[in-house]
Amino acid sequence: MDNSPLLSPASAHDTDLPCDLKGITARIPYLKQLGVNAIWLCPIYKSPQHDMGYDIREVYEPYGTMADFDELLATMKKHGLKLIMDLVVNHCSSEHEWFIESKSSKQNPKRDWFIWRKGKRDENGEPIPPNNWRSVFGAGPAWTYDEGTDEWYLRLFVSQQPDLNWENPEVREAVYDLMKFWLDKGVDGFRMDVINLISKAPGLPDAEVVDPSSNYQPSFKYTANGPKMHLYLREMNAKVLSKYDVLTVGETPFTHDPKILIQYIRKDELQMVFQFEMHDLDGGDAANPMKPSPFKLTQLKEIIGRWQQAMFEGNGWNSIYFGNHDQARLVSRFASDAPEYRARSAKLLALNHLTLSGTPYVYQGEDIGMCNMPKDWGFEEYKDVATLQWIDGVREKRQKETGEEDPDLSDLLPYMRAKARDNARTPMQWDATPNAGFTTGSKAWMRVHDDYKQWNVEVQSKDPNSVNSFYKELFRLRNEHLVLVYGDFNYLDFDNEDVFAYVKEHEGEKVLVVLNYTGKDVTFAIPSSVETGNAKLLLATLGKGSIKASAVALEPWEGMVFKL
Repeated sequence: MDNSPLLSPASAHDTDLPCDLKGITARIPYLKQLGVNAIWLCPIYKSPQHDMGYDIREVYEPYGTMADFDELLATMKKHGLKLIMDLVVNHCSSEHEWFIESKSSKQNPKRDWFIWRKGKRDENGEPIPPNNWRSVFGAGPAWTYDEGTDEWYLRLFVSQQPDLNWENPEVREAVYDLMKFWLDKGVDGFRMDVINLISKAPGLPDAEVVDPSSNYQPSFKYTANGPKMHLYLREMNAKVLSKYDVLTVGETPFTHDPKILIQYIRKDELQMVFQFEMHDLDGGDAANPMKPSPFKLTQLKEIIGRWQQAMFEGNGWNSIYFGNHDQARLVSRFASDAPEYRARSAKLLALNHLTLSGTPYVYQGEDIGMCNMPKDWGFEEYKDVATLQWIDGVREKRQKETGEEDPDLSDLLPYMRAKARDNARTPMQWDATPNAGFTTGSKAWMRVHDDYKQWNVEVQSKDPNSVNSFYKELFRLRNEHLVLVYGDFNYLDFDNEDVFAYVKEHEGEKVLVVLNYTGKDVTFAIPSSVETGNAKLLLATLGKGSIKASAVALEPWEGMVFKL
């Protein structure tokens, strides 16, 4: 496995580069000197953009042309970088030619390319969905009614994203043809969007009621890791992936059991998966998924360590990430974005992230410590479809409860500021010019963060003590010390709620990582089982650190890594 970090610049709608493919190409030298060796682009494909671009054969026109894409790919190869594309094949657009045909009549040859079902009728004779599954976004059903054919189609996400019917072999062959199109162009692999949802439970049964206040319930028991999941992936591998030298990583949400997800990591399926347990740690309940829940450091430790150990013991491989385009900014979420602590918090999280075993994925803006949207921004600044559907669901519920046409929703803003995906999608901050150098247009697609004149690549690249400079040092350290990439993981003082400490060992090399996850000074006593006599400081978030009398003194949000 590759031991260098991956950076995800994503698409122009949530990219850290100017708003087109040529803009990404222009930033290749920066990415190269930062230390990454591959770039994962979130969907850049032509689609109606209801939830960004996910129809996977053509480039979305505002981003550029296929010639622009070819230029990007050629430039990356010239600089020794790999290009990982998004593969979105659980669903497509309702405006895609496949679905237009499928919807046209029940007799159309492509009718069975999607999941259609007869619905039910309520006491008033109005149509209701075939089952009680809830949409992943919002509080409504995971079905949309088509009046023309008097049937419902399944769409686990937004109504404009009908789920493909993987039971149909013609669908699978069409997907494989699309994959070959991009691989033949020379791309180096795929991140597979919600790939563990392509096999649904037979009969599509009702989900158990966990939210009595709603008619619709989470359906993950019946939609994730279905009975034919591995058959489909092995067929995909045999017909496509095995013919190319590529990286494969599957996005596998709604699953917290390593025993289930390690089954995906095998020679004839995928190389690694994205699991979401760390990012579900502060999640709300079924009735209010956006509301953040408090958590203890020991809970974070347990999740990180369990996946580190399970993959090591099961001969699997971890994809490790602390943030991405679907998560709020990590420095605001897991540490402190207070002005006095923000830089050191960003470095602490980077040190934790990049000393774990596996392939690390670094999301745009983490390399300069970008944080959540300002607390004084209002509803009008939130653009993400998941956020908007959640707001609509709460509004509708309160309208029924209060009888008010325009109920007060101001209490939702703190939740949005903490957890909304919008937080990760403000434009990347390159410099202090208008729009932070993200676009030469008059206005970026989202408002640029108010702090862009201080927190940007240009400023930080000139500061040896910046977050950006620290990432460069970390990438270098990771490439020089393979214990950080391959080492086994062992906790120290697991029950400590202030300090996250662990030892890693590989082929005779051993390192100690000590991280203060608080805003106070602490002293960490190193257990006597750890030999520290010849310890050497490799890197520290504040540029200093030592072990004295088998203890480490740590300032707020300070971290260190020692070679033992």
